[in-house]
Amino acid sequence: MRLLVTGGAGFIGTNFVLRWAQRHPADELVVLDALTYAGRRENLDPLGDQVTFIAGDIGDAAVVQRAMAGCQQVVHFAAESHVDRSLYGGQEFLRTGVMGTYTLLEAARALGVERFLMISTDEVYGPVPHGSSGETDELRPSSPYAASKAAADRLAFSYFVTYKLPVLITRSSNNYGPYQYPEKQLPFFTTQALEDQPITIYGDGSATRDWLHVDDNCAGIETVLERGEPGEAYNIGADNERNIVQNARLVLQVVGKGEELLRFIDQDKIRPGHDVRYCVDSRKLRALGWEPVVPVEDGLRATVQWYVDHPQWWREMKARGRAFFEQHYGRKG
Repeated sequence: MRLLVTGGAGFIGTNFVLRWAQRHPADELVVLDALTYAGRRENLDPLGDQVTFIAGDIGDAAVVQRAMAGCQQVVHFAAESHVDRSLYGGQEFLRTGVMGTYTLLEAARALGVERFLMISTDEVYGPVPHGSSGETDELRPSSPYAASKAAADRLAFSYFVTYKLPVLITRSSNNYGPYQYPEKQLPFFTTQALEDQPITIYGDGSATRDWLHVDDNCAGIETVLERGEPGEAYNIGADNERNIVQNARLVLQVVGKGEELLRFIDQDKIRPGHDVRYCVDSRKLRALGWEPVVPVEDGLRATVQWYVDHPQWWREMKARGRAFFEQHYGRKG
């Protein structure tokens, strides 16, 4: 089989490609990635010729046609993925997330792709004060980022309804693991602590997320790709709710730093409309045989240690976004 992975040099995409190549060595993998600040071609170096890499924009129809030619399946990760960045302007999120997805769907329809898996997010549901979001719940995204994902999610579904394109959708909870760009919570906390810089915490730090190891998410995506029903969405969650302060303290413990680095700020000054809780019901996916296997404490500690052990990787990545870090965190207090 020939499989196209968009955004395959980013965080989840990298982990998915590495996993798929190991588990399906006979398959041909094509990675299409624009290599913006969060993508790194070198992530895939261990695979050598097992991957055909194409640097390009998913909004470029000619590039997409070339990348998708001969592919039976598509896994679409490519997106602008950071809520905080979307607060400074959502245009790029809409261009990549919505128009880029449209370009991919049009190519998939023209080329007769057998399966198109749209990677969405639990943030499309909006805040969940109590209980869990099910796949048929209303989508009420709070941020421009989440709105762009909800639009792409529903656009992909419309291609199943209208054109019978075999679209599948996954909506996962908060991922963590190696190769995550240091603007996200766990690598941000870790790299800040390693540099003896403040660890910024929104509000009182009580906001919670369901923490899902990227390996478990990739296993869920593989399950949906292989056994999911076209036209259906599948939540991927591990039922590992943790708040911001819990994670910050775990990071400080692993790296051997004190709590004087914690810096609590008014969340409305830095992330207006901040959702305090997400939680998804993943029973639909579990019925296909998937279960998360990474214990959350072990996984979090191993992830922090990965950043401790790979300083060159995260320093180079963090340098790419230095202007954003200074803009977003530098003047807040």
